Amino acid sequence: MKLIRLAALAAIALSVAGCEQRPSRLDKVTTKERVAERAERADPAAGTPAPLKIDRSGSVEEQLKRLQDAYDRNAEAMDFLGKVFAQQKAQQQAQEREEPAPDAMFAVNIAEDVKAGQVDGPADAAVTIVKAFDFACPYCQRVAGTMEELVKDYNGKVRVVYANMVVHPPAKPAHLASCAAAKQGKYKEFKNAFWEKGFTPYATSATHDPALLGEGTIMAIAKDLGLDANKLKTDMASPECEARIQADMNEMNKFHVNATPTFFINGKHVGGALPKEGFKNIIDEQLKLAEASGVPAGDYYSKVVLAKGEKQFRSKLDPKPN
Repeated sequence: MKLIRLAALAAIALSVAGCEQRPSRLDKVTTKERVAERAERADPAAGTPAPLKIDRSGSVEEQLKRLQDAYDRNAEAMDFLGKVFAQQKAQQQAQEREEPAPDAMFAVNIAEDVKAGQVDGPADAAVTIVKAFDFACPYCQRVAGTMEELVKDYNGKVRVVYANMVVHPPAKPAHLASCAAAKQGKYKEFKNAFWEKGFTPYATSATHDPALLGEGTIMAIAKDLGLDANKLKTDMASPECEARIQADMNEMNKFHVNATPTFFINGKHVGGALPKEGFKNIIDEQLKLAEASGVPAGDYYSKVVLAKGEKQFRSKLDPKPN
């Protein structure tokens, strides 16, 4: 056993001698002995530590004893490094566990969103973009115009379905108001007006006053759009609109959506806003798949995405189901 231990220490000595030593923030983790040892090696004239030298004097047993002593002095630091590495690896795996599988087609249920009027584009579009958004999210606003342009550019082949995902609580009244506006047939008009007259003043104000997202702004928009203000207030406070918002969030939670905006393009997950060309690349790819399937465009989402897609989240670390 002693010979095996000596051989192992000798191997460590050879590996150390052959490795380039590079500075690291972890080098600051030292014991008192290591600090003192470096101080002894310091060159007073230069004011910096002298290069590390391996003492090869003495017998093999004496050299190995010095290595053993050095190992013992650094054991605490090595143990700390091992724990840091294990923690970082666990964090990396946890992050990957939340990254959706790139080959997944997620079957996001949009029936109630469409029924409620939270949609822009024709019912027989071959490509459905689901946009999970929050009315206090700057990136959701920035990409709002892009969504409208895509619906127009593809002229009947693309529709956007909007799913409520309240991340910032001050934005909830706007989501409830959008539900109420939809009951008067003006979901899209309210949504666009709120981005301009509600969120923009809030985002550009010095204090980000949440009141700018609240009832005063909502009622002013309602007046501009010719909405029945009393009915709007009643519907905003109704259990039905509350349930509408919660149903969207429950559906998004099934697919681990925890940030806005998040998109599903015919079930393909897209985390965050893309440039317009990025969206077009994915849409063009999905159009080819839809056309090659032989399924009528108006039935593609229900007969392919919903019928064959995955009903719950799958991460990039999970195997594809049979």
